[in-house]
Amino acid sequence: MNDRPDAQELLGAVDGPCRLHARVAANVVAMVGREIAHGDADLRAEWCGLAELLGRQGESPPSDAAALQRQVNEAGEELVRRIRAGDADAGPFRDAVLTHLKRSVDAKLAVSLGPTKEKR
Repeated sequence: MNDRPDAQELLGAVDGPCRLHARVAANVVAMVGREIAHGDADLRAEWCGLAELLGRQGESPPSDAAALQRQVNEAGEELVRRIRAGDADAGPFRDAVLTHLKRSVDAKLAVSLGPTKEKR
């Protein structure tokens, strides 16, 4: 145990802006860690979800990360075109789109916010 400065004095020495910057930095480091740990799996899951949604089940995801990202972006653009064209306004495709989007958003939130204590 240290005599001086004690824990309370040390905490008091960190002013408001420094505390805020430390919390922001810690959150950024945690977020980057989660992205590194789950990024590849999340991107592959996104690719598989889009492939199923767009009727490309027989295709395999590329092993190259840049190519995988490119294909996910292209498939996402195709999905946007189909949504804008009204394909997802009703019926089974609409339900599949909503399910895919919920999974995708949940994965992105898990990276951004970290694990939650309760599942919704």
